[in-house]
Amino acid sequence: MATFEEASLEYHKARNKFDTNGKIGTLITKPCDTVAELAMAYSPGVAYPCLEIEKEIDTAYDYTNKGNLVAVISDGTAVLGLGDIGHLAGKPVMEGKCVLFKSFAKVDAVDIELNVHDTESIIATVAAIADTFGGINLEDIAAPQCFEIEERLKEICNVPVFHDDQHGTAVITTAGLINALEMSGKKAEDLKVVVIGAGASGIACATMYKALGVKNITMLDSKGVIHSGRTDLNKQKQMFAFETADRTPEDACKDADMILGLSGPEQITQDMVRSMAPNPIIFACANPTPEIMPDLAKAVRDDLIIGTGRSDFANQVNNVLGFPFIFRGALDVRATKITENMKMAASRALAALAKEPVPEYVAKAHNRTDMTFGRDYVIPSPFDKRLMESVSLAVATAAIEDGVARVKNFDLEAYKAKLREMANNG
Repeated sequence: MATFEEASLEYHKARNKFDTNGKIGTLITKPCDTVAELAMAYSPGVAYPCLEIEKEIDTAYDYTNKGNLVAVISDGTAVLGLGDIGHLAGKPVMEGKCVLFKSFAKVDAVDIELNVHDTESIIATVAAIADTFGGINLEDIAAPQCFEIEERLKEICNVPVFHDDQHGTAVITTAGLINALEMSGKKAEDLKVVVIGAGASGIACATMYKALGVKNITMLDSKGVIHSGRTDLNKQKQMFAFETADRTPEDACKDADMILGLSGPEQITQDMVRSMAPNPIIFACANPTPEIMPDLAKAVRDDLIIGTGRSDFANQVNNVLGFPFIFRGALDVRATKITENMKMAASRALAALAKEPVPEYVAKAHNRTDMTFGRDYVIPSPFDKRLMESVSLAVATAAIEDGVARVKNFDLEAYKAKLREMANNG
């Protein structure tokens, strides 16, 4: 029997020497089988939509694939758990991201690997090509560079720019936190939250928790607690520095209501779990080995909600719950950006979906019979076909509310029905 590594390598290669390697290709959406169709697909017929776009640039959404096209762009400096492996070595991951866009939300995506690494070159390159696409998904760009790149591109580009490594985990864990608060009867403003890992995702998660109302957030990096006495902090970490006597993870986790792990294996001990407040929440997101295994955490607490990044445990924190449907909603209203309100709308939609009865096909996919709202189900399954309808609709609605949608007089009820049809027929 082939090992998983061997099977994966074989999966990515062509089945025979005449097939295409990799995971994605091009789908032609209009016929080109006759002389008349060829004349419309290219010369001379193609001139007419060109002239219409020249007169009004937004008609590119009407005559090209721009409105359903996302660029997945990376420089290969922070690829999954592999680190700085280079732009082409990261290409299988970016192709995989394109597969997820298409599989889960029917969004066409193209991977673009940049062989440049300085901030200005990346910004200039992405800005120069952005108008070709309906949205830009930045991926696997190292912190702290990624913060400035995204922020400046959001100001420059006329389409949504979204760094999923930052915001994806934030959207999903915020959804879980919303449901955990409801179950425990706690209020966001009363929580003590500990974030272990101060990279792009940790900063984005903490920022989103603050938007939810959390006031007390202790963040740790590889040197320990981020506090106001440290002089080695970048601009993003400085936002979470405050005066505290805590210096170690053990100090920080005492009486904590929530621990978010975005670091590495075995960073959360059973003693740290024991020291937490009643009805605690742990999202241990390191992959493939989380900061603490669920069975170890549950062995010392029976009032615990725990999630990981793994599909073989309950409450999986999986970014595929977010980015395909966030872009789906943004694309469909021709949004110019993804706002904080749109991200929070996605979180609230995910939280609400977890409280709905779970379809039989979802439970079967997980081989579980206990998938009802509770400690082991505060985050919905990525196999739930209702995700597109609930999350994309919420994002599109928020875009309209925020005034970033180009589409006017958008029929949300008709859109809801269309999303349901797309999900069920996909």
